[in-house]
Order: sequence, then structure tokens, then C-alpha cells
Amino acid sequence: MTLQHKINSGFGARSTAEEVLQGLDLAGTTAMVTGRYSGLGLETTKALAAAGAWVVVPARRPDHAQEVLGSAGLYPDRVAVDALDLADQHSVKDFSARFLDSGRSLDILINSAAIMASAEKRVVSGWESQFATNPLGHYTLTNLPWPALTAGGGARVVALSSTGHKLSGIRFDDPQFNTGYDKWQAYGQVKTADSVFAVWLDRRGRGAGVRAFAAHPGGIMTELQRHLPREEMITAGWLDAQGKVDPRFKSPEQGAATSIWAATAPVLAEMGGVYCEDCDIAEPTDPDSPTSPLAGVDAHAVDPDAAARLWDLSAELTGINVFA
Repeated sequence: MTLQHKINSGFGARSTAEEVLQGLDLAGTTAMVTGRYSGLGLETTKALAAAGAWVVVPARRPDHAQEVLGSAGLYPDRVAVDALDLADQHSVKDFSARFLDSGRSLDILINSAAIMASAEKRVVSGWESQFATNPLGHYTLTNLPWPALTAGGGARVVALSSTGHKLSGIRFDDPQFNTGYDKWQAYGQVKTADSVFAVWLDRRGRGAGVRAFAAHPGGIMTELQRHLPREEMITAGWLDAQGKVDPRFKSPEQGAATSIWAATAPVLAEMGGVYCEDCDIAEPTDPDSPTSPLAGVDAHAVDPDAAARLWDLSAELTGINVFA
């Protein structure tokens, strides 16, 4: 069991994806990162491809993804694009089947796509949209390609969490917010879900050579904020009255670094099941510290009992469980 404590990785909050990959050759590896053709995902894709990985790009709008990635010099020589809507379980199943049919092993899976604090919306299944996309979409996307994850040996799965996990644990009595919707509680729940997903997946997958990590990229101004009014971001201190971004925010290149570090760092070869931030394993939250709202991982987000319970709930809702 990996301890939830820093290992002094040599990197930090301002390290970039390029820096954490320095000296690593990913030629011959296949990576998959959801949400990877905009913002943080695009930077993740660019960095992995530059290090030699072949990157599979799941996209809700494949034509748009091809255009963006082509403009970045990535498509079609260094990435492949295929259709995927994480909020639609049928779409996830179809995508996973096509990927398995390709015969490729899957060495890196970074579950990056997310919705943040959106207005209440129900997907076709009736699930709340934030919960349907993340974690349930990523749960199925990890379970169904499992043969590809175990084929090469040494695969890593990274689930993007955030300090949003501090807003809410898993609402097991009403995870779909059927009795009243709060956009920030819903976001907090899915960020906690991302973290405990990694806890349980690592525990169950390590015997097959698959290790899992949760990663907090840091505050970054990207399309993730598209559902938030400008006034709300000013009130939160993310922007000043003139629209200038708080200097504590990271660049996309810096934001991509922690998930890439978790997915590739040799020092983590025998580790897993922990929450990472600033290119290191995070410390448990110190509730007496003035930085507690912004740093560290709360106990409920690495709770193995909550992790097991969420896995069982996800299996019940999706009808899928690779470990059953």
C-alpha cells in the first residue's frame, strides 16, 4: 500500500508536462486521454505525442477534434480520433469495442474529461449529467478495455480529481440529486468519486499490472469554466474586475504536468492508489492550515470503504464489472 505522503519528486507546482517527461521515451506505447482536444487535454496530448506515444483521441465531435489536432500538427500522424460521448453508455460501449478490435494494448489511460458546476441536466439514462459523464462514463471506459490495459503489463490509469473534492463526499443516499440539485455539490461529488475510483481500481488491478492514481491538475483557466458566469468567477477571486486571472492559476502546460507525471514517472512504478498534486503525492489535508481549502487531500477522498461502495454502485448502475 502506497502511503499518502510526498516523495520529494523533484518537480513542483510550476513544472510543465515537457519537464516531467524529459528523458523519457514513450515510443511503442499507446495512450488515451479523454477531453484531450481542448485546454488541459490538448496540452496532455501534445506532450505525450512529443515523447513518442501513439495517442487515441476519443471525441464527442470527431470532425472538430481532427481540425484542432491537425492545426496543432498532431493529426493524423501522431494521434487517432474516434467518436465517444462519455455521458452515453451505448457510445462508451461502442467506442471500447472498436478500440479492442484494433488489437492495441493500452499503456496509459488518463480520464481527464469533466463538466464543472453546470446547470441541472439529465442524460438519456436519467442520470445527472456530471455524475453520468464522470465518474460513470469513465468507469465503463476503464472496465471494457480492461484486456488492453492488462495486455502490455505495467499500465497506468489516472483519474483527474481536484480540490473540488473538498466540497462533498459521495451522496450515497441520493447520488443523482433527485431531491434537489446543487451544481457545486454535484461537482464536489464527482471529484471525490474520481479520487476514490483510483483507490479501488489500484487495489483490484495491481495484481494484473495496472496501477491507478488520482491527480489534481491545479487551478487552470480553460473551457472547464464555460458554465460559470464571469461575475461568479470574480466573486470567487479567480478573476479581478478587469478580467485578469489570479496569478496562482497554472498555465495549461503546468496543469497537464501532474497527470502526466502520475502516468509516466519511473519512481511510481511500484506505487498507486494515491492522490497527487503539484507533481508529487499529496499530503493529507491539515484542517488547521490556512491552505487547507487549496491543498492536500481530505480523508473522504481516499477512504477505501467509500471506494468499494462507489465501485459497487457504478457496477449496479452500468451493469459492468470487470472484477465480478
